[in-house]
Amino acid sequence: MVRFITKEGLKKIQDELDERRTKLRQEIAQAIKEAKEQGDLSENAEYAEAKTQQNENESRIAELEMFIKNSEVVEKNKATKGAQMGSVIKVKFGKNEMEFTIVSSNEADPANFKISNESPLGKAFLGHTDGDSVKVSIPSGEIEYKIISVK
Repeated sequence: MVRFITKEGLKKIQDELDERRTKLRQEIAQAIKEAKEQGDLSENAEYAEAKTQQNENESRIAELEMFIKNSEVVEKNKATKGAQMGSVIKVKFGKNEMEFTIVSSNEADPANFKISNESPLGKAFLGHTDGDSVKVSIPSGEIEYKIISVK
């Protein structure tokens, strides 16, 4: 299954992978070495903890590698005027103004106004441009957003 991701999102994942492969692996290896030097490993809590950390790190590395392998970077098409993945959209609803960035589902961070292209709000914004009004269904009814700008 191909997963779509922005260039920034892929860089963030690659940075985490590099950090885990180099720095974190070395730190864990050092902790295992120090724990081994303490002697009896059968009752050595530090050794058991370091081995657990090693297993978790290696699992996350494999997960990140698989994610990168199955990802496709989506670049903004400058010829397209409407909102798309990677677009920053400034909207107004009621008296409030907000700015959202449309990202892939795995990059979504609603607390930081990064919304998924698969979310109801993200889907509603896709393809729309400056001046458009967009209605989004929510459990309590509908909210109408006026798009101020799409970058």
